[in-house]
Amino acid sequence: MNSTSMSAAELRAALSLSLVFFLRMLPLFMLLPVLTLADDQFIDATPQLLGLALGIYGLTQALLQIPFGILSDRFGRKPVIISGLIIFIAGSLVAAAADSVYGLIIGRALQGAGAIAAAIMALAADLSSENARTKMMACIGVSIGITFSIAFILGPVLYHLVSLNGLFYLGAGSGLLAIMTLVTLVPNTGSQSNKTSSINLKVLKHVFKDPYLLRLDFSIFISHMILMANFVVIPIALRDLADIPSANHWQIYLTVLLFSLLIMVPFIMFGDRLNRARLFFIISIVLIFCSQTGLLFFHIKLAHIGLFLILFFGAFNYLEALLPSEVSKVAHLNNKGTALGIYSTSQFIGIFVGGMTGGILHQYFGIASVHFFCMAVSIIWLTVIMHYLKFVSGDKYKNKLEEGTI
Repeated sequence: MNSTSMSAAELRAALSLSLVFFLRMLPLFMLLPVLTLADDQFIDATPQLLGLALGIYGLTQALLQIPFGILSDRFGRKPVIISGLIIFIAGSLVAAAADSVYGLIIGRALQGAGAIAAAIMALAADLSSENARTKMMACIGVSIGITFSIAFILGPVLYHLVSLNGLFYLGAGSGLLAIMTLVTLVPNTGSQSNKTSSINLKVLKHVFKDPYLLRLDFSIFISHMILMANFVVIPIALRDLADIPSANHWQIYLTVLLFSLLIMVPFIMFGDRLNRARLFFIISIVLIFCSQTGLLFFHIKLAHIGLFLILFFGAFNYLEALLPSEVSKVAHLNNKGTALGIYSTSQFIGIFVGGMTGGILHQYFGIASVHFFCMAVSIIWLTVIMHYLKFVSGDKYKNKLEEGTI
């Protein structure tokens, strides 16, 4: 067997953990294209508060990700993951029963409070050899991408059939299935593993001194902030401006996601083959900038919205695959866990800030202001990355890496 191949046990672990992630993330992703459409379903609902409800799970995820990881080191992975899923189920039920926007916000915050991503990644590390660990993580990463695409299609369909409350009840059921999958299909580690080291100040300092890692953290923060801000207003623009009934939104998202593969797949293929991943990194940011510029001026007609969403999702989904891979490549072996933890925390903070900012801008300044904000942020993002990318690719950076001074 090739030394980098996964054993049967590792393959089982990868597939079962991917299924747990799928069941956990599907109900969360399904809410993205529909939550802000329920503005007449909740007492005291405003665009600002609905934006907060959309993004607040990112805040609780960010705050509790590292504590859940630490608890999993002490009490075991599966008990902590099950506890997180129970909290997620409770949050889904609270949101399903809510008749005011404040109850919805509390439910969404509880959904995010079951912050199990770090514990699942740690369990994946426990169940894999060092040589197979990259494939294990890639399998989980692919499952998240598949979940995202399926959710954007299922979300509008199920919203029309069972309403938003029904989606939350389905989320609770999905969380229960995730617990059953974890208990029955995911292998046990036998004894508490010590593969993941605790975070200490020295490791944190080392990670924060690496300029490229910081830019990757900044990138995942910005990309998810733009995503969440967009989906405060995109469903509303489709319904109110393009006159597309919410029951038909899934057709738009399916078409957009399929055509976005024409951008994402070539970027992945040629980025690897030609060793030009960082060039496609820059191009992706440019495409996101173009998508926001286009949506700023042309967010009324369906054809325009669809075209610019294709640009956005093509670039966004490529970055979803590229950025964690770059973190793994750049971080030192004994710092990878910490680097990925900071990266994930940056992502969840971006989710919260995007939902909150998008809601405020939409309420006080309208749909166009959200895209203007995202366009301006894209310019800052592109400037930061281009300013540092030449440095991190040069000999000076490599020499500092070898010396251990960054």
